[in-house]
Amino acid sequence: MTKSSPIPAVVLGGTGYVAGELLRLLTAHPHFQLAAVMSDSQPGEPVAKAFPHLAAAYGETRFESQSDVQALVCGTPECAVFSAAPHGVSAALIDSLLNAAAQAGTRPRVVDISADFRFRSAAQYEAVYKHAHDAPARLQEFTCAVPEHLRKLDTPHVAHPGCFATATLLASVPLLALGLTPPVLFVTGITGSTGAGRKPIEGTHHPLRQSDLYSYNALTHRHAPEVAACARAATGIEAEFAFVPHSGPFARGIHVTVQAPLKTSADTSKVLAALREFYAGSPFVRVTDTAPRVKEVATTNYAHLCAAANGRTVAVMCVVDNLNKGAAGGAVQWMNRMFGLPETAGLTACAPGWM
Repeated sequence: MTKSSPIPAVVLGGTGYVAGELLRLLTAHPHFQLAAVMSDSQPGEPVAKAFPHLAAAYGETRFESQSDVQALVCGTPECAVFSAAPHGVSAALIDSLLNAAAQAGTRPRVVDISADFRFRSAAQYEAVYKHAHDAPARLQEFTCAVPEHLRKLDTPHVAHPGCFATATLLASVPLLALGLTPPVLFVTGITGSTGAGRKPIEGTHHPLRQSDLYSYNALTHRHAPEVAACARAATGIEAEFAFVPHSGPFARGIHVTVQAPLKTSADTSKVLAALREFYAGSPFVRVTDTAPRVKEVATTNYAHLCAAANGRTVAVMCVVDNLNKGAAGGAVQWMNRMFGLPETAGLTACAPGWM
């Protein structure tokens, strides 16, 4: 493989919404080229049957089995593996693939978008997900962080923090790292229905969700310990996140508000200046003067932040697209860095604005 030749990309768990978003992003990527998309539930079926909106790019492409994908990875010196498989399934798939690749002498690089490698110990994972981890020996091979908060990667693979976590961390880490607030933050997040996955459930059924807004898993959501772990890794601070998620009546996007008392008095302009300085080298994070809106970032890898402060309390608002920046786009951003490519490669498309 030469520097000018395409880098083979493999997508695991290929029929879900995140996999569909990965496939969409790969159609326009200047360096990654889809080599295989795996679905053990639909091997041999056309990709366009699951994703009709991708028919123009993948009209002849079919889902492949795990064994076919494994053979491809074992025959390719280097490739990019994106796992969009479900939580509790991804770890075993990745472990099997990496074991086979090691025996074949090939070197795949993995970004896992599930929750399976977000903790550094099996005990932490099992405490949250209530079942044993399928590949505990692999946990030390993965780092979980948003790209903006980790400049040097010390592991061969990456675990993406997820959609709620991405928005919450982008809003919270500057407050903690700059010492603006105590390590207790109150988080309200609203997510679109695609965040619940492709399989229909009561919470995503359109007649129940349309024109409505409601909370769920208040102060008990599984993302809170994941956010705390990533914040600790980014800042060295043990913080508490009081998180209340909500289901919104839209398909794509997340809006998060993080509130906390200020350690020292500050006004809105001072907080905005601090956020702009903190993210000065982050091409996908934009700090705005006005309240961010989901439609400004929907379908993109951008995050928009704004803040308000009254001398005693600060509120930081963040919007991201849950399928893109919070999942597939963040994974591509990581893979760009892992292969020494420009971090923005294939990810600079603007939001459509009207959805």
